[in-house]
Amino acid sequence: MKRNLFKAAVLAFGGMIAVAAMPAMAEDAKSLDELLKMVRQGYATDARENKAREQRFVAARYDQQKTLDEAKRTLAAEEKRSSDLENSFEANETVITERQRTLKERLGTLTELFGHLTSTAGDLRSNFQSSLVSTQFPQREQFIDDLIAKMSGAEELPSIEEIERVWFELQREMTESGRVVKFRTTVTSAGGEKSEQDVVRVGTFNAVNTDGEYLQYIAENGTLAVLSRQPTRYMDWAEDLANATSGMHPFGVDPTGPTGGSYLAALIDSPTLGERWHQGGVVGYVITAVGALAMLIAIWRLIVLTLEDMKVNSQLKTKKANSNNSLGRVLKVHEDNPNMDPETLELKLSEAILKETPRLENSLNLLKIIAAVAPLLGLLGTVTGMIITFQAITIFGAGDPKAMAGGISGALVTTVLGLVVAIPTVLLHTFVSGRAKKILHVLDQQTTGIIAEHTEGHAGN
Repeated sequence: MKRNLFKAAVLAFGGMIAVAAMPAMAEDAKSLDELLKMVRQGYATDARENKAREQRFVAARYDQQKTLDEAKRTLAAEEKRSSDLENSFEANETVITERQRTLKERLGTLTELFGHLTSTAGDLRSNFQSSLVSTQFPQREQFIDDLIAKMSGAEELPSIEEIERVWFELQREMTESGRVVKFRTTVTSAGGEKSEQDVVRVGTFNAVNTDGEYLQYIAENGTLAVLSRQPTRYMDWAEDLANATSGMHPFGVDPTGPTGGSYLAALIDSPTLGERWHQGGVVGYVITAVGALAMLIAIWRLIVLTLEDMKVNSQLKTKKANSNNSLGRVLKVHEDNPNMDPETLELKLSEAILKETPRLENSLNLLKIIAAVAPLLGLLGTVTGMIITFQAITIFGAGDPKAMAGGISGALVTTVLGLVVAIPTVLLHTFVSGRAKKILHVLDQQTTGIIAEHTEGHAGN
């Protein structure tokens, strides 16, 4: 029944195709007989095609049934395999539980021993990771990791030799911490280039290469790298130690350690004298220039006044006036006017001293002005720097106290420069002024004596 219905549906479908094709045939046919012939041929062709299509549909239905049966058989096989695996898993789980219980019973006190060993090995691994000795013995950490894995797992137990090596490594770490040794290893330069170099390790504190450069221990990869900034005051000691073969040598040791040495870092981060000078900025440069000018003026005046003092002392030893010195020029006035009355002579000598005074006190006022202005310039630079620092705090906040302290420190540099210039300038001004006053005192003394003698001479006449 179903087969006949299926066949009828196929025929009907073929008929619809034929009816749909008839208009095309009608257009090609030239007469009704020819059209009828074409229709008959079309029905015959459609019948053959429908029969073939029906056979394909039937064959496909049989193939689908075959596939379905095969899938059902596969499903049944997999379900059976799953059941067998579940049973095997339960059996294996029972066996594992039993064997773990047996292992625990047989281990006995070894469990407590392995616990202590695991704790000790963990602490030792932490020490090895930050120890400078690891650069000379790089395989220690891997051994500790493998030993901890064995003692933590249940598949394999550590051997007696491995357990004894823990105490050996602990003892070697203590021994090497008190030794100064030279060995060859890979060192990363400040530019990032790696090379094999001879390295001197001072216990667990510091390491230097043969060039006297301090090295930093990088715990992440266990390598040594040249510090980007070096403690210059200790580099000569480091070079002497690196190239020494025996004997006692001074060396700068950082007791805070090679990985995070706070003392060495503080030395490195501390700015040098030149860097501090540059922190003063434009105001600092101006103060330095003013200080240099004051120093040149003071040296120049000291040389001039010293030579003048020598000439005046030479003039005191002779009675003939010499015009190459201030005293000689003053005495020349009396020598040229021997018969002048005392009052006029006194005025003439006073005039001569007044002429010599600017020459002797030349640039002394400038030194005094520099000594007074230098601290004011330093204060100006400090106030300007503080304003800039607090403006930065207003914009970016005060989350980094170190940066804020660095800005304030840089601002105070100008005050220091101002005082450094002012204090020596005051001392130089006092010294130079004393030299000038000494010569002026000699001039006053000699002129007073001349006037006294001249007055006595006139009184006798």
